[in-house]
Amino acid sequence: MIKYGFRIRTRSGLIVDNLLIHGRDEVDAERKLRQMYRYCKILQCTVHEPRKRAELAAAR
Repeated sequence: MIKYGFRIRTRSGLIVDNLLIHGRDEVDAERKLRQMYRYCKILQCTVHEPRKRAELAAAR
């Protein structure tokens, strides 16, 4: 699964940065986010692609 990073404003006005949520796609991740943070406003969404194991081994 792909991780999606969200920056949100909660209903009380607090900014929550760097919420990482797994999802099949952005819609699925947003659905999961809204289950935890009802009535939040999404300020930003970024995609965090998983790195391949070969890339990780080469980086060492």
